Amino acid sequence: MQKFQQVKDLVASIEADVVKFYNQNNGAAGTRVRKSMQDLKVLAGEIRKEITEKKNSK
Repeated sequence: MQKFQQVKDLVASIEADVVKFYNQNNGAAGTRVRKSMQDLKVLAGEIRKEITEKKNSK
């Protein structure tokens, strides 16, 4: 559950940069969004692994 909260927090934290990139054409904000999306991908992979392990241990 803690990692899921981290996902929610990460998505909320990049919202301002997403707006800056798409509405104001701020390239640096786009770079930050790309990095955060990679972090999100890694975190999602960790959650998937935990869920699989928990499911298979039953």
